[in-house]
Amino acid sequence: MNGRELREALRAGRRIYGTLISSTSPKWMTTIAGLDIDCVFIDTEHIPMDWHELGWMCHAFRGVGIAPIVRIPTPDPVEAGRVLDMGAWGIVAAYVETAEEVRLLRGAVKLRPLKGRKLREILSGDAPMDDGMAEYIGRVNEQHVLLVNIESVPALSALDEILAVPDLDGVLIGPHDLSCSLGVPEQYEHPLFEQAVGEIIAKARANNIGAGAHFLPSVEHEIKWGKAGLNLILHLSDIALFRRALEEDLTRLRRGLGDDAGEPRGGDVPQGRHLE
Repeated sequence: MNGRELREALRAGRRIYGTLISSTSPKWMTTIAGLDIDCVFIDTEHIPMDWHELGWMCHAFRGVGIAPIVRIPTPDPVEAGRVLDMGAWGIVAAYVETAEEVRLLRGAVKLRPLKGRKLREILSGDAPMDDGMAEYIGRVNEQHVLLVNIESVPALSALDEILAVPDLDGVLIGPHDLSCSLGVPEQYEHPLFEQAVGEIIAKARANNIGAGAHFLPSVEHEIKWGKAGLNLILHLSDIALFRRALEEDLTRLRRGLGDDAGEPRGGDVPQGRHLE
């Protein structure tokens, strides 16, 4: 799946599957290519990664037909532009709360290479593009996908205005941060949380905009919200999946050999909640 195909699928409501990859090992590209995965989520908000690592990861995943979606730490248009230069096809801006933030991101992701006063005038509607420039801008940015994290009460309050910004392709729910902002931390069955998630999905799909989430607490939650219209599912991460599989196998191994199979010896290690 390339960027254009990702954008079209998001807007059409077709289901898209991906996972978060934090490891910079080159082994991941061919491993994931055999799993029928549409995209990978690379998180520069919480995971230390230099520009060289990010760039080769994006281009390598593109080379095996998997769309790289990169989250930037803040809704900073300069940061978005730099990540696109590294080879990302999709941009996710963390903790967006206003339509103005989305408009500025639109300029960086969808209207490249325009900058400065000319870009500001186009974004404000004071200087519409002529047909020739619009065709050029559309061609240059054909593979670029713009998503924003909706993970706070202020974002919910501004959701209608955010969804009305042209060229926004999808919203990505951050379950942990959203539950905390709602005052019900990690209570994913709480009516306030369920109401908020349902509202985000319904409004996004009503505007032909993709609705996604990363790290819902279980496959059952992903199925539940997928049936409600969630169409970008970023399932867990390489770290969380490794820990889960190793813990299960070690428990079976110890039981089979008659050794202690009590609590994991590493203690209670968070399994990725901070990545939301």
